[in-house]
Amino acid sequence: MINTTGINTADAPTGRGQVVWGVLLIIAGILAVLMPGIAALATALFLAWLLIFGGVFEIAYAVHTRASGGLGWKLASGILTLLLGIAILAVPLAGVASLALLVGVFLFVGGLARAVLALQLKPRRGWSWVLFDGLLAVALAILIVLGWPQSSLAFIGLLTGFSLISTGVWRIVLGRYATV
Repeated sequence: MINTTGINTADAPTGRGQVVWGVLLIIAGILAVLMPGIAALATALFLAWLLIFGGVFEIAYAVHTRASGGLGWKLASGILTLLLGIAILAVPLAGVASLALLVGVFLFVGGLARAVLALQLKPRRGWSWVLFDGLLAVALAILIVLGWPQSSLAFIGLLTGFSLISTGVWRIVLGRYATV
């Protein structure tokens, strides 16, 4: 069935299913906020397994497409991805610390970019909100770096929890307005 927006909703989850899924995500998010260390380790282990599977698939792809050239680079990429996943699986606390530092760098660079964008938007309405967002991101990045690596477990765990809660909320909102 195609709705008024032109989106095929035949395979979309029902509104009730969206709400149930949203509630489950919020519960998981609250548990993650209450137990950030466990949530951080779960996040690191999930990432480790994603990297391991990704590395295996990259290696298989490299072997499968060896006739098309670049076998060495494809294999190197797959092996590095696999080894990174194994390293995080073997030492998950180092994985959590690395994730925290990576998020800090992302926030810092993204915050600087938004601050520069705000200055380019300056005569327009709302430019100060973009500047505030950029400066807040830079401040969060500095806090992450200052507390690194000791605060990594709490930071990644709380970030995971808040992300799950946010995702749960929008699923409930969308589920309540589902036309299916």
